[in-house]
Amino acid sequence: MSCSHTSTIRQVTPSARGCEECLKIGGQWLHLRICRTCGHVGCCDQSPNRHARAHFRATAHPIIEGYDPPEGWGWCYVDDVEVELEDQTPQDGPIPRFY
Repeated sequence: MSCSHTSTIRQVTPSARGCEECLKIGGQWLHLRICRTCGHVGCCDQSPNRHARAHFRATAHPIIEGYDPPEGWGWCYVDDVEVELEDQTPQDGPIPRFY
């Protein structure tokens, strides 16, 4: 299966230096994901709060990138497949570690 949402991939600016919501509530994350539609930075599905997936549910922005550490891959939540990215989003300064 392939992704039918690659037209939504944009060059984005990270919304925060860590999971945007975890930083607000004092939460912790394992890995970060960045939305390739708007730049929202959220925590991965292995993190306690799963804010990247919550962002997808709230916005329907389908594709995220493995952001911290930079992993060079994308994922489409809608099609449930890995997406090849032509570029990586540069990190905006040092990212704090919580796990």
